[in-house]
Amino acid sequence: MFDELNKYEQNDHFFFKPTDNLGQVCNAPADRSGVYIIYALKEGRIELIYIGRSGEVKQDGSLFIRKAGIGGLKDRLINGKQFGEPRRNSWKVKMLTEKIEALDVYWYATHNDRFVDCPRILENKLLQIHSDIYGRLPRWNNEL
Repeated sequence: MFDELNKYEQNDHFFFKPTDNLGQVCNAPADRSGVYIIYALKEGRIELIYIGRSGEVKQDGSLFIRKAGIGGLKDRLINGKQFGEPRRNSWKVKMLTEKIEALDVYWYATHNDRFVDCPRILENKLLQIHSDIYGRLPRWNNEL
């Protein structure tokens, strides 16, 4: 569905269960910006539920990488707020409420020695593709 992501060589994924420590299972880099896609695993089904990003390209063309805490994609995934709390807390509550067995979190660093792609622009493109196919945004993108 997202062929745009094929060019990003630095990428990986990890699973997160409500009993896990997000800081321990998250393998995203602390020194890179990029995008991430989250799938919910529930009752043998897989659903794309969220598309997000960390960092952006500044007006001068340089890359802004989140530095608070541990930094980069890793910091955004662990400490970034979603549902009014840091994800390390809010995801557990949301997963229990929705009876989600695990999250499968895919991340992609959108810059290297050859290119610097803006995570914000790529996130918007991925959200548009999802919306074009399904007629709506991923459900966690609709919630505050």
